[in-house]
Parts: sequence; C-alpha cells; structure tokens
Amino acid sequence: MFDVNEFILKKAKELGFGDVVVLSHEMNRRQIRFANNEITVAKNWHERKVELFVELEKRVAGTTITELSEENIERTLKTLLSNMKGMSPKEDYYGIAEGPFQYRDIPETFDKAIVELDELGEYVERAINAALEEGAKRVAGVLYTDHNRLYLTTSNGVEAFDEGTGIEISVRAFIGDLESGHGTNSVRVLKKFDPESAGRKAGEIASLARNPEQGPEGKFDVIFDPLAFANLLSYMSFMTSAYAAEAGFSFLVNKLNQKVASELVTIKDIGNLPNGYGSRKFDDEGVPTRETTIIENGTFKTFLLNTSLAKKYGTETTANAGLIMPRAWNILLEPGDYTREELFEEVKRGIYITNVWYTRFQNYVAGDFSTIPRDGIFLVENGELRPIRNIRVSDNFQRILEGIKALGKESHHIHWWEVRTPVSTPYVLVKDVGITRATI
Repeated sequence: MFDVNEFILKKAKELGFGDVVVLSHEMNRRQIRFANNEITVAKNWHERKVELFVELEKRVAGTTITELSEENIERTLKTLLSNMKGMSPKEDYYGIAEGPFQYRDIPETFDKAIVELDELGEYVERAINAALEEGAKRVAGVLYTDHNRLYLTTSNGVEAFDEGTGIEISVRAFIGDLESGHGTNSVRVLKKFDPESAGRKAGEIASLARNPEQGPEGKFDVIFDPLAFANLLSYMSFMTSAYAAEAGFSFLVNKLNQKVASELVTIKDIGNLPNGYGSRKFDDEGVPTRETTIIENGTFKTFLLNTSLAKKYGTETTANAGLIMPRAWNILLEPGDYTREELFEEVKRGIYITNVWYTRFQNYVAGDFSTIPRDGIFLVENGELRPIRNIRVSDNFQRILEGIKALGKESHHIHWWEVRTPVSTPYVLVKDVGITRATI
C-alpha cells in the first residue's frame, strides 16, 4: 500500500500541510465462536484502511480513510484543510520524528504457519475437551487468528513496513448458573499456542467455584490471578501516557521520581517484546520501538512520550507515538520469587480473585476505582478455598500498587477484549484491599 501512502503524502503537501503521517493497515482476521461445547459461528474479515495525521501551522488533526479511491482521498484532504483553518493553533506542538531509521526484526512476531492455517476447529475442540475433563458442563468462547501488514510513510523521511501474525483463544467454562471460570492464551507464533491451557484453567476454576456463598466485606489480603491483575494494569497503561496526564486522566500527575508503588514493583513497556501481542517494529512516527521502564523498584520514572511531548518536556521520545497520543505496546510487571503455592500459603484469611470486569474510575487523578470480580472468587483460609460471590473491589490504584507484598515467579501474557493493551504479569498478592458488596 505504499503507492496509496505516497499519493496521500504528495497531495497533502500540495495543499500546504506541514507534518504528515500516513499509516496504512492491511488486516486479515478469522474468528471461530463456540457455545454449549460446539462451534457456532465462523467469520473472516479483510480490511484495508489508512490512518492519517496532518499538521497545518501548529493546528493538528487526524482521520481514518476506508474508501481508498483517489477521489475520496483528495476530498478528505480538502475537507480536513477547510476544517483546520478554523481551528486554534496548538502552541505546544513540536513536530514528529526525523527519519529515516533502521529497524530490526522482532523474534516470534510473524509465523507463516498461522497465515496458511486452514483448520481452526481442531484448536477449539482441544480447548473444549480440556475444560470438560476438569469438570465443566458447558464451554463457550472465541478463537481469533490475525495477519496484519503496516505501511508507514511520513513527511520527515520515514518509510517503514512491518508484518505480524497472532492466534488467541478465550474460554469460559460453566457448571451451573453461578459457577464459571475463564482462561486465555495469546501468542504470535503457532508452535507456542496452547488452547488446552486456557480450557483447563477455565474448567478447573469453574469446578472449584461450586455453590458460592455471599462474600464478606472489609479489608482483605487479595491474590489477583494474572487475568484479573492484567485488567488493572491495562487500564493503568493509558494513565502512563503523558497525554492522559495533561488531560487529567492519570493518578501519576506530578509524581515523577516519587514512590508510587511497593519496592517489589517494576513495570515496563516493551514495544519489541518477542511473542508480545502488541509488539511492532516502529511507533506511529517511525521511531524503532524499545523497552521503557515506567516504574522502577516502586519509583515512577517516566510517562510514555511521542516526539512532540518529549520536546515539550526537554527529554527524548520513548517510542510510544500513536497518531494522536502516546500509548503502551506491551506492559510487563516483573515477576518475583514466589511459587503459586507459596503465595497462597502467605494468606491466613484473604480472597483469591480470578477475573474482573466493569473496572471504573470514580476519580482518575486520585486513582479511586472499583471493579467487579467475575467467574470463580474464593475466600482463602489457611490454604483452603471456599467459593464466594457478589463482591466488588473498591480501592485506590496507587494504594493497590503500594500494597503489593509478594509476586509470583511465573509471568503470564494476557490479551483479550477486557485487556486491550497486552499485559505480562505474575500472580500478585496485595494487602488490605477494600472489598464491598456488589450491586449488579
């Protein structure tokens, strides 16, 4: 699609635009949905689109073009030009990255075997059977494969291409109306795909969750399953963007080089993580992606930055440019040294949360939030698990990070529709978490 990019860039410059970023996507996605232990739907998508960023005398705008005829492209550019002339300049805009750049291939991000994969039903059946073997009665979920190509052209000398694949499955297992479990598996290369692990975990949790009772309220030590803590860290990833901080959507405002978490906590964004579901060679300005330490041993080190924001604050880009705002690629919470069994042995009376949803912030700047545990929830007493239900986590995000007292030694890479920014996290033990009764 570089011919489309070059046409757009040429026409944009003819119209008088300054900085221009053209990011074209060619996407092939397959989906298999299943319910009641059977495949119910199979779909395929092929999509071509262009994401466009333009600047005109410090006025900035972005749009997406899906109808890629030359006539529509020219019409879109002229409409942008007309609209932008009435906009106020963004005085703190400082441009995009100067190319060209050299790029390295990222291991385990493209696999021809996924592109050529014909039969997906086998993987679904393996996940279903694994859940049933653990005692599940009904199994449902979705499997996706992705094959994406990215073509980037900018007015500052960048022309870059990346190609990636992925395969992922999300499995929910059910016993009755109240007993369920959830497991996922997301990888970029077929040889590492393990649908059985997702089914097995979903079935095991559902089986343990039989006959849940109303959960208690108060302050409890909580073990967060990787699936649950990934949800929280995915939300936090947005708050690490300097754009979110300036817009008033981050509890990290004015806390650079301050303690915001337990000394056990080191959180990174890794754009070039092998097998990472969000990994790619370059950001939306063409800067090669890399590893950025956001929190180191509990101390907040940096927001995620693009070129303009980095210049504004007198530092360097972290290679996290989106077309409008910086964003994370793969968030990683560095693991600790506890086995899963040792983590549970640390809890005399607490709660094990396997999954959450409806995460909502009452105050973004303060970090006050709530989230609803779903699927298996367990009261932990001296190593024994007793199923509970109908609770809500009501707490503060920084206090959660500060309250981390132990981390598992194994990292789990999580990506599904509740964790849109991929997260690698171990099991996490947090002390004195606020638990209230759910109202839904």
